[in-house]
This record gives sequence, C-alpha cells and structure tokens, in this order.
Amino acid sequence: MTEKATKCRCPWLDTSKDDYVKYHDQEWGVPVHDDVKLFEYLTLESAQAGLSWYTILKRRQGYKNAFKQFDVHQVAKMTETDVEQLMRDPGIIRNRKKIEATINNAQRFIEIQHEFGSFSIYQWQFVNNKTIVNTPKTLEEYQATSKESDAFSKDLKKRGFKFVGSTICYAHMQACGMINDHSMNCYRKQQITKQFNQ
Repeated sequence: MTEKATKCRCPWLDTSKDDYVKYHDQEWGVPVHDDVKLFEYLTLESAQAGLSWYTILKRRQGYKNAFKQFDVHQVAKMTETDVEQLMRDPGIIRNRKKIEATINNAQRFIEIQHEFGSFSIYQWQFVNNKTIVNTPKTLEEYQATSKESDAFSKDLKKRGFKFVGSTICYAHMQACGMINDHSMNCYRKQQITKQFNQ
C-alpha cells in the first residue's frame, strides 16, 4: 500500500485527489503569521463563497497569476480595466463582485497593516494569539462557525471587507492554523500540536 493510503486523514478529505492530499498534509492547520500568505488564504477563501474549496484549490495558480502573486499593494492598485481583463481570465472564477471584493479587501488589508503593524497581529488577536484545538472525530462533528469567527467576521465587515462572513472566516482560521480542526485520528493532528506546542 502507498503512504497516502495507509495514513489516517481527516474525514472530509478526498484522498483520490493528490493536490488535495498535499494541501491537507502540508498546509491546512499549520499556523501562519506571514502577511502575504494570509492575504492569499483570505483571497482564496473569499473566492470560495458558494463553491467547494477544491474548486478554488484547482485554480490556485490562476489566482496567483491574476492577483500579482498576492502582492497586496499591487492588488490594491488594480483598476476597472484590470477587472475587465480578469472577467475574461479562465484561470479564476469570473465573478465580478468577487474580483472587485479582492481589490477592495487588499486596500482594507493595508489599512489594518498600518494600524496594527501587520495583518497577522490583528488576525491572531481573535484567538488570543493561541491556536484553538478542537476534537472532531466524525464529519458531523465539524462546525462551520464559532464565536471567534463571528467576532472576526463582524470586525472585518465593519472595516469594509467583502465576502467575509463567519463561515468564510472560520475556514480561513482553519487553513492558517488559528484553529486546529484535524480530526482526532488524523496523523497531522498530533504532528501540528507537538510542533507548535498547542
């Protein structure tokens, strides 16, 4: 049997998709404090609204190309002409409101960086700078929101962000390690917990 087949992973993961497995094994739930990566995750999660995560994951490189390698300052300067070009870009989901939201969110992201020193400092305050470790065992035990994602979402909206509902914020928090939601029998649960002393 292959290593992919023998390791126990989260119940939501489709292990037939190698890129999905790689994302689960190498990124999902690992604490992130780099603002470029946080802007990438926030952009991708916002694009996911109403869609499956895998739909966006397959287009990740397309989003990276479309949005200037997730350089927040370059994205913040994008114009209506750029929006029109992106509406013809097959590498991303061609939804005008989501494209415009990404540019808007980049501008708001920079405002937070100026206020707090980094987006990471701002973001991690919603979990008191410590990963929340949940203990799901089955798919049914996974939650879609929390009081922390509610607060994060509410504050982002107050600051003018778009496509940042509590469910999107919760998914973002899972992705960047603010929440460790690997299932109790997933091999990554203990690895991440031990590595980051959660």
